[in-house]
Amino acid sequence: MTAKSLLTALLPLVSDLSRELPEGERYRRLLEAMRALLPCDAAALLRLDGEWLVPLAVDGLSTDTLGRRFKVSEHPRFEALLSSHGPTRFAADSDLPDPYDGLVDGLDDHLEVHDCMGCPLFIDERPWGLLTLDALDPEQFEPIELDALQAFASLAAATVNAAERIERLANRVEDEHQRAEVYRQASGQQDREMIGQSKAHKRLVEEISLVGGSDLTVLITGETGVGKELVAQAIHAASARADKPIISLNCAALPDTLVESELFGHVRGAFTGATNDRRGKFELANGGTLFLDEVGELSLTVQAKLLRVLQSGQLQRLGSDKEHQVDVRLIAATNRDLAEEVRNGRYRADFYHRLSVYPLLVPALRDRGRDVLLLSGFFLEQNRSRMGLNSLRLNSDAQAALMAYNWPGNVRELEHLIGRSALKALGNCKDRPKILSLSAADLDLPTGRVEVVTEQAVASPAVSVSGDLREATENYQRQLISACLERHHNNWASAARELGLDRANLGRMAKRLGMK
Repeated sequence: MTAKSLLTALLPLVSDLSRELPEGERYRRLLEAMRALLPCDAAALLRLDGEWLVPLAVDGLSTDTLGRRFKVSEHPRFEALLSSHGPTRFAADSDLPDPYDGLVDGLDDHLEVHDCMGCPLFIDERPWGLLTLDALDPEQFEPIELDALQAFASLAAATVNAAERIERLANRVEDEHQRAEVYRQASGQQDREMIGQSKAHKRLVEEISLVGGSDLTVLITGETGVGKELVAQAIHAASARADKPIISLNCAALPDTLVESELFGHVRGAFTGATNDRRGKFELANGGTLFLDEVGELSLTVQAKLLRVLQSGQLQRLGSDKEHQVDVRLIAATNRDLAEEVRNGRYRADFYHRLSVYPLLVPALRDRGRDVLLLSGFFLEQNRSRMGLNSLRLNSDAQAALMAYNWPGNVRELEHLIGRSALKALGNCKDRPKILSLSAADLDLPTGRVEVVTEQAVASPAVSVSGDLREATENYQRQLISACLERHHNNWASAARELGLDRANLGRMAKRLGMK
């Protein structure tokens, strides 16, 4: 490694420090420059978040790696890197398991990483995260390259610091403290984190940031399994009430009489079994947020009583005439079409309008593109930890199957599928493997819902055939173009090539379809 080659690799990054770049692009350039300086099969930038390492950017690793959350105590190589003040290169015959075994992009064979080195990043003299490099060749790296990695790590820390400072300034200018709070809260609850990079997911996060800072009542809608409770928690975390409790109640789980008691509380003797005074959910949530899940299941009687509390902030416990004043922000969720319920007389119009001050639709998983793989990575890492495996990964055919499936049960179905498939695949192994790979056969997705696709094939989105021919055709064109743009990260030129269209013609078609 010559001083000239080192300078050549570092100069573009020095130039980037003064440029306004999206965080993801800044980190992508960082890894690209590092791989040019120190050729390897895979590189990653990870942020230390408590006891977890969160991948911010990867180059040469499978997409699902970005969704994984590595618990440091379960990965001795990460522990060793973080405990060092400089670069570390592991011996090719080290018996410490590598977190990236089987995750090198484009390889379906059970290939293990054989040469690995990394370096901790420090900001303000505190550990911030790691840079890691991995190679399949056991002699890829040389000891002399540790000095180059140290020099690169110093500039990487400056890059990260610059990116974070720019982000903080942007948040201050745009008054987006709420968004930062959403991520802070989410990262504090690793099993409840919001994960995604799709346009639909980013729009949802933006809306959470927008409404979180207000005190408006929010009605969260969406299909079963999309994560409506997680969205409610994120809204609460983005609000001025974040240091107060968020209290939840599933309205479908209790009969009317118990729902009233749960919501408003009761006094001793109010009904059989009421042996003591008891505060309800509203009083418990005083100063904070009350989340009512499955709010579409409430009876008309309970709706009327809830409406009074929402309008006046006053309630009475069952069996009592005493008024209690509460200050509660309400967030409700349902998978029902409440407007249709109102039209059919099954729901009070005044209560519906009081609930839907700010309606918020959570997108279905099938509308989130490659988020399926990021979420899969998150669930794979959870199951790898529970099952005590060194590595749990997806084959390329499994990734294609996940991308092609329609996901009627959404994120919840994906979570259960990964857990079930991993357990069955491990049970089919005679000997405990170092790397457990899940194939499309292991996933065992329902017949008729999976359409195997290649990278060159165009995944045909589901389309409704209701309405006249022109309307159905235009709906199909919109979905086809949207799916293609999602695959190409909104690159119109690449999407046009895949669709066999001229770039300008695709633009005109999108404009005609109301997409631009």
